[in-house]
Amino acid sequence: MSEKLPEYLIQGEQARLFPLLSTTSKEGRTTSIVLACLAKVDEFGADLMQSVGQRVGVRTKVETYTEVVLKNRPSDTKDRPDGLIVLKTGSREWRALIEAKVGSNDLNAPQIEKYRQLAKDNAIDCVITISNQFATTPAAHPIEEVQKSKSKIPVFHWSWMYILTVADLLLNQENVTDADQSMLLNELRRFLSHESAGVKGFDRMPKEWVELNKLVSSGGVIPSKSPDAATVVSAWHQETRDLSFILSRMTETHVSERLSRKHHSDLTLRTKDEITALREHRQLTASLEIPDTAAVLEVTADITRRCIDVGMTLRAPEDKVSTKARLNWLLKQVKTEKTDDLFIRLMWPGRNDPTQFPVAMLRENSDKASEGKENLSPHSFHIFHSKRLGARFTQQANFISDLEGIVPTFYREIGSNLMAWKKSAPKIRDDRASATDVSTDAISEDAKEYEA
Repeated sequence: MSEKLPEYLIQGEQARLFPLLSTTSKEGRTTSIVLACLAKVDEFGADLMQSVGQRVGVRTKVETYTEVVLKNRPSDTKDRPDGLIVLKTGSREWRALIEAKVGSNDLNAPQIEKYRQLAKDNAIDCVITISNQFATTPAAHPIEEVQKSKSKIPVFHWSWMYILTVADLLLNQENVTDADQSMLLNELRRFLSHESAGVKGFDRMPKEWVELNKLVSSGGVIPSKSPDAATVVSAWHQETRDLSFILSRMTETHVSERLSRKHHSDLTLRTKDEITALREHRQLTASLEIPDTAAVLEVTADITRRCIDVGMTLRAPEDKVSTKARLNWLLKQVKTEKTDDLFIRLMWPGRNDPTQFPVAMLRENSDKASEGKENLSPHSFHIFHSKRLGARFTQQANFISDLEGIVPTFYREIGSNLMAWKKSAPKIRDDRASATDVSTDAISEDAKEYEA
């Protein structure tokens, strides 16, 4: 190496674009290439660093290393972090250890805790793990034991699909200004999307998914502390995160999961609440935010019905009075002729129950929606695709492949064409068209006329 190693390292290699490693060392090769690109492609490095709370400015120098051996370490340890990221801005230095797994290899909580201790002993700020496991945000680690650890060293997580999606969006949005760096990032995208890199999406539910479906279909009750339910909810979180990446690459925008404030700050509470919802309603739900859309994309997997529902909820236009007028406003936005399994649910004021109709029926006769509710107007609509999967719903791989087909199809055919209603800008009345029309004298005259 031409550059001097940091003082806290006794061994390490600059991350290389073309690492001289064994063909069996997938993890080492993939990690080295990604870290090299992180250091060499400005926008790519800035995006990834921002996700862990670090700003990379024009004065920031990014260094990346692989196969590192730290100075302060137990003499008998065989653990060796896969990499190191160093950000230098003036006199300030920020450091992160990297632990990576590829293919079907999952991260190991005890090993991560050892790296936390190594980081503490060597004044390193955090640990970043990379694997094919998914996290809702980089700060929300997919391993519960890591989340619950009392260590003060933070652990962030990137899935390989997250890294690939960041690269894909930067290129598709033409956000890499340097032509050579753009070409380099495209080569990384090409490499990560090849099977030899060991990068894959979430493609199957765990075996507990099958058992849970059997229990529900036989009329059983999900126990309050069911380990199967906990495993299924964890897998659902993995899939919905992967689904957000799929939609991100399809739409060329950043699609994210919408969480309540309390769930965003407390992921253990989120899991607990969703296990409770699964027990009580036999449903898994997710909300996906796509920039500039009319509403959040709502996804429900209903175990009882063996059905996937995908839809959006829109506020009814308040400048229209009748149910028919409000409903026609929505129907005009539905451009597709493929209305099989497409429904509109109308939400009514007060304690009136929602009503629901097939879109095909409402297109033929929108008056059907107001029958029995002639004196009411709906305040909002939920338009959704409801697809019954039958036996495929209970199958580990088919459930995921069907879900990843149904959700983007609804968005392409329906969701992307919907527009939210907005109040019109206020108009100036004809009798108040000039400043004199609203002077104190004019207002006084209005007041006298009102009294009369």
